Amino acid sequence: MQLFLSVLIITFIGLLCGTAIYIVYIRVPHKVPGLRRIDEINSILPGMNCGACGYAGCFALAKELVNNPDLTSTISCPMLAGDQEAIKNLEIALGVSIDPSSLSKKAMMNCTGNSPAIFDYSGIPSCKAAALQAGGFKRCPYACLGLGDCVLACNYDALSIDKEKGIAVIDYDKCTGCSLCVKECPQGLIQMVPGNSPIAFKCNYGELKPIPGRERCDFGCIHCRKCFNACTHNAITWNKEKAEPEFIADNCVFCGDCIEACPNNTLEFFKAQEQVPQ
Repeated sequence: MQLFLSVLIITFIGLLCGTAIYIVYIRVPHKVPGLRRIDEINSILPGMNCGACGYAGCFALAKELVNNPDLTSTISCPMLAGDQEAIKNLEIALGVSIDPSSLSKKAMMNCTGNSPAIFDYSGIPSCKAAALQAGGFKRCPYACLGLGDCVLACNYDALSIDKEKGIAVIDYDKCTGCSLCVKECPQGLIQMVPGNSPIAFKCNYGELKPIPGRERCDFGCIHCRKCFNACTHNAITWNKEKAEPEFIADNCVFCGDCIEACPNNTLEFFKAQEQVPQ
């Protein structure tokens, strides 16, 4: 009799728990709030999970886009850049306007290298560590230190060190625009730019931000405005705040007049171009 009662009680408890689970199942939404919206955006993205956008994958990017639709103006997604239908669907889903050219970004190094060392650095082989000692061991306080923090951060083998110039160089064919290298540079030398940028500006020494006791190197911009004056196609504007040239891709005809006019060879055609007109 006691055994029968025990079985009956256990059966009753089981039925009670099963009923509770069923009620919860039909009453509680199957998806976390907002997950359906994330799934919608994720279905529009390429689904390659390549990490070029700087996020763990397309789902992680979709989550960020749901929270911040304006992020489309800053992310890099080469796979999406060439899919006009997907871009249109994403614009509708997010309620934003997307410039396809902005989705295909490349890293640009704003340093020509060759800045001489002012002391022998023998510390940890890291740019971040070297920068803590008087801002680095190069004469130019904004020079690439060439110790490879950015190289280690790149998952696509797009960065290497030019031992002769003492500078990090970028292989634009391999660069996916993930921007992981940007935050690793303590000198702030790596800039993400649209893949259709016409000219690379190879200097980061602003006229308006000199550091006392340090000198500009002999290979950087001297802010002479000759490139700006040489351009007859309105493809260059002069940023008075930074005292630096800025380039307008749509107006550039790749004549090379600005490059020829630069006395310090601080400008060059941006090698990320698929084809630079000759």
